[in-house]
Amino acid sequence: MEFYTISLLNGISYGLLLFMLSSGLTLIFSMMGVLNFAHASFYMLGAYFAYVVSKLIGFWPALVIAPLLVGLLGAAFEKYCLRRVHKFGHVAELLLTFGLSYIVVELVQLVWGRSSVDYVIPPALSGPLFTLYGLQFPMYRGFMMLVALLMLLSIWLLLTRTRMGLVIQAALTHPQAVESLGHNVPRVFMLVFGGGAALAGLAGVIGGNAFITEPGMAEAVGTIIFVVVVVGGMGSLAGAFLASLLIGIIQTVAVGINSSLLGLAPMLGLHITPDTFGYTIWSMKVSSVAPILPFLLMVLILIFRPKGLMGTREG
Repeated sequence: MEFYTISLLNGISYGLLLFMLSSGLTLIFSMMGVLNFAHASFYMLGAYFAYVVSKLIGFWPALVIAPLLVGLLGAAFEKYCLRRVHKFGHVAELLLTFGLSYIVVELVQLVWGRSSVDYVIPPALSGPLFTLYGLQFPMYRGFMMLVALLMLLSIWLLLTRTRMGLVIQAALTHPQAVESLGHNVPRVFMLVFGGGAALAGLAGVIGGNAFITEPGMAEAVGTIIFVVVVVGGMGSLAGAFLASLLIGIIQTVAVGINSSLLGLAPMLGLHITPDTFGYTIWSMKVSSVAPILPFLLMVLILIFRPKGLMGTREG
């Protein structure tokens, strides 16, 4: 019982970090129709910027400054690069962001090297939050969960309770009407892209010291956040939240299970013997197949519900 309780808490905290990452990508796609392949690169930049700022003036200023810097870079990229290829369609946008992701990795390696940097959890958040069944739940994971929930609440309030949020949503479906009312639609899109990049940067600040800050961190999470967006539903913020929690819990629980898949066979009404075709696969431990479970879930979602759990667009 204690294993599942702690695994559930760890899965929720990991899932909320995935939501912090995927929320910016979801907003950019839902508001602009742009599938930003370089989104994970902004996550990596957030971690590295936070590392530099925290060394100079501390972690708490870095929590604000690093996402702002990443947001400014994202806004500049949209204004001077992405906007110029927007008229050529989604393929050009995808290729441009794909190229940006590789450029960012090379620049990070040139500036900070190929090895990991010493970006650590601040002392004020390094202790246990509580003890359950004799196991300690880290305070920093609780902090991650709090920041993610506050971010979700802030985004919801911005989009549904403010004039800016209404303008942003209207600019996607009725850009000419919004422009006729005196709003600068290209500027709105620039703010949306910059805001999405800033959210990824915030995830980097939070996740960079919880895991590891190194040049391969963007590649490590780049695919999983696209899985989250597809499973949740393209452009659905609520879907991204649900999918993040689901994937985080499934993967975290599966990593801690050392029994083989043979134990699942009776539950499925199957009788597996050493002579059964595919016995080697069934004899694998659940923990060894944990990394592919999110992708298996994505395949099943695309087959049986192409719009995702809560999406409105075909994935």
